[in-house]
Amino acid sequence: MAQPTQIEQIAERTERLLVRYHELQRTNALLSEQVALLVHERDSLKSRLGAARARIDALLERLPEVTAPPVVRPAPRQDTSR
Repeated sequence: MAQPTQIEQIAERTERLLVRYHELQRTNALLSEQVALLVHERDSLKSRLGAARARIDALLERLPEVTAPPVVRPAPRQDTSR
């Protein structure tokens, strides 16, 4: 088997680089799509969280004012030792 010439080696390496480049392009496109989906999901969750907070705030506003319960002090003990 003959030794490949320098041009053939360069051509082979160039072909491998092109294949790797196209693989990276496909991977990048898939990752970009996933990022877009996650950004959309995050924005949706943030919106739902804001709506839930607004509903909770509205419910809290409907609650009656709470006053402090009266302080109950125990009756003074009578000395029964006499």
